[in-house]
Amino acid sequence: MKNTMLTLALLSGLLLALSACGTKKKNQDTTTAPELKYENPIAPQRADPWVYKDEDGTYYFIATAPEYDRIILRKSGTINGIKTAEEKVVWTKHTTGVMGHHIWAPELHKIDGKWYIYFAAGEAENIWNIRMWVLSNESADPTVGEWKEEGRIMTERESFSLDATTFAHKGKRYLIWAQNVRPGENTSLVMSEMESPTKLTGPEVIITDPSLPWERIGYKVNEGPAVIKRNGKIFVTYSASATDHNYCMGLLWVDENANLLDTAAWNKAQEPVFFTSDTLKRFGPGHSCFTVAEDGKTDVLIYHARSYKELKGSPLSDPNRDARARVFGWTEDGFPDFNQELAD
Repeated sequence: MKNTMLTLALLSGLLLALSACGTKKKNQDTTTAPELKYENPIAPQRADPWVYKDEDGTYYFIATAPEYDRIILRKSGTINGIKTAEEKVVWTKHTTGVMGHHIWAPELHKIDGKWYIYFAAGEAENIWNIRMWVLSNESADPTVGEWKEEGRIMTERESFSLDATTFAHKGKRYLIWAQNVRPGENTSLVMSEMESPTKLTGPEVIITDPSLPWERIGYKVNEGPAVIKRNGKIFVTYSASATDHNYCMGLLWVDENANLLDTAAWNKAQEPVFFTSDTLKRFGPGHSCFTVAEDGKTDVLIYHARSYKELKGSPLSDPNRDARARVFGWTEDGFPDFNQELAD
């Protein structure tokens, strides 16, 4: 009996010690939280947001303006600073012909010391004839200098295409974009190796179709790809369904040593990884990108969403898709965890 009582006393002491350690760790975590607290939205009425963090720590922000008529840039030393940063128009739509309507989803990339903007545009006289285009700028600061029109990214298929994103891996550069490739569907995600920042080499392979029920609400859509490489894998988030409260994010991944142009090497989550939350007033989250926080190590998701469900007009005419930022983590299996149940 005496031994039993002694054992119980020791266990009790151990549990108290463990509890104290847990409390201390929690308190330590909360002391760093204010540094990573983002004042959302970081850019009201700016959809399809893209943030590029340069080597000097400067954040450059680019997004779709609700008038669909221009390309804008902001720069800031912090993510929160994007909200009040001066916005500069670096390019405006043509009055006639190509690049004359629906200026959508621009992305800013720095490749071999030169800046590129990839964007989608329709024609002034045929607004849904949407294709992918490129601008370039040799200035050290993309908010100054001259933006040159590099022309269209030509694809094997002559069809509706948009949302180009590019990344490098093992000495090769790739482009992923959304394109109408199958009858009766809207867009799938297509991928190709690149010969240069403005030209594809092929082959062009489809890495995902909108085949799951949650990808086919309103429209049958896979679009808005974004790439992040971690834990021996290449992850691609993408957006699905109509751009109302049904809009949501899916996830693809491939082993970093696989042949990226082998469609069989790609895996697809069967459920969305980030989606509408009525409780948190987050409706239609999607068209995301990734950046790193001011501490140089914490991963941050940049995305757009509305704060209400009932639209003011159609999904395209309602202007209130706001750009937001949220810290996210990684599971024990090495997959991104976007903390669906947590507010920004």
